[in-house]
Parts: sequence; structure tokens; C-alpha cells
Amino acid sequence: MNSLIKLENAGVFKSSKWLVRGVSLEIYNGQIVTLIGPNGSGKTTTAKMVLNIYNTDEGLITNNANKIAYVPQKINIDWTLPLRVIDFMKITSLIDNSKILESLTLTGVEKLLYHEVRDLSGGEFQRVLIARAIAKKPDLLVLDEPVQGVDFNGEIALYKLIKNISDTLNCGILLISHDIHFVMSATDHVICLNGHICCSGTPSSVAKDPAYIKLFGEYTSSTLSLYEHHHDHSHQHDGSISE
Repeated sequence: MNSLIKLENAGVFKSSKWLVRGVSLEIYNGQIVTLIGPNGSGKTTTAKMVLNIYNTDEGLITNNANKIAYVPQKINIDWTLPLRVIDFMKITSLIDNSKILESLTLTGVEKLLYHEVRDLSGGEFQRVLIARAIAKKPDLLVLDEPVQGVDFNGEIALYKLIKNISDTLNCGILLISHDIHFVMSATDHVICLNGHICCSGTPSSVAKDPAYIKLFGEYTSSTLSLYEHHHDHSHQHDGSISE
């Protein structure tokens, strides 16, 4: 296992306040780390530290990833313009058609290659966004609320897809979500934020943590306990892996 990114007591201070501080995490290839927490808890700020969009005002970041890809929470598109999926995939960089088809196939939407983006469903568009991000085979993939605008069944399918991408590409994934149910079943390590790290660990341990229950309630905790994820390795408290 290779360490791709490591944050040590990292924080960002803007507009006379800490957006988040004291964040320590480490992501390895083939591992999915999920950030959960209420709105304004520092999830996106933490992702921007990982992406080097925000410099840290305290703490350290060690980046060993050669390529980092990002799927933002929101993307601005003029939906009145005709734009095919194949053209959308090439907007910011030239990607070989074979790699485009390969990534669309991995996300299960290869048949949409020549479809208009404006005609896609919410779930189809999210799959295209993810395909665009993985076309260059990143070491680390950052997904900010990837199931936003997707129906319940689509959410489940997308989380299964994210796990499959991690397994197939052996890339590390940082997943940000307020949806704290099925996301847990595809996650190796969970970090619960509320301006700082409230608790962290495996999905089952976080679901039982008093800090987590205080934020999300008893019912959510009992529901999450149903989705324990089993592996042939274990995770230390800081997210590192031991065989």
C-alpha cells in the first residue's frame, strides 16, 4: 500500500475564523476514505487542502500522488447549448477516444458517447462526470457529494460503482457526503467532521461513537450498524492499514 496524501493537524483560517482545523488523515491506493458531517463542517475545505486549492494555515500536508482528479459538487453548464458526451469529455484537456470509451465503459455509460449532455438523467450525468475524472487514470480521486440529484436506487448504484473504480484502478478515493447510509458500505475509513475531527474509524465503530450519535442521532446510528464493510485487512485509528 502506498500513501498518496497525508494531512497532519491541518487547518484553514479565513475571514477571521477557522473553517476547519486539526485534521489528520491518510489515504492509500485502493482505499476509500469518506468525510461526513453537517453543512459547514469543513468537508469541502478539507478536500480543497488535499487538492492544493487551499494552503494550510497550520499543520502539514505530504502529497505523493502523481495525478489527482476531482469531481466537484456543482458544475456550471449552459444546458441550452448542444454538447455531446464525447465533446464534454474533452473540454478541459485532450483525451484519446479510446481512453474516453474505456472510462465510460467502467462507469457503465459507454452507450451515451454521442448523446447530448442536456438529455442525460442525473445519475447518467454523474457517471459521465466520474468517467471524465478517471480517464487519465488518477492515483487519487476526490468526489464531492457524487450522488447529489440522484434518486435512491441511483445512489446505491453509484456507491457500488465508486467501490468498483477503487478496486479496478487501485486508486485512492476521498469521498465527501452528507448521505450517511449506503455510502458507509463502500467505505474503508470514515472521518466525521464538525469544524474538527469528532471521531474516525471503520463505519461500524463510527456509527457507535457518542460524538457521531450526537451529530446525527440514535436512529441513524442503528441504521448504519447494518452496513458493516468487511476486508482482509484492518485500519489503524489514523486510517493506516495493517495486514
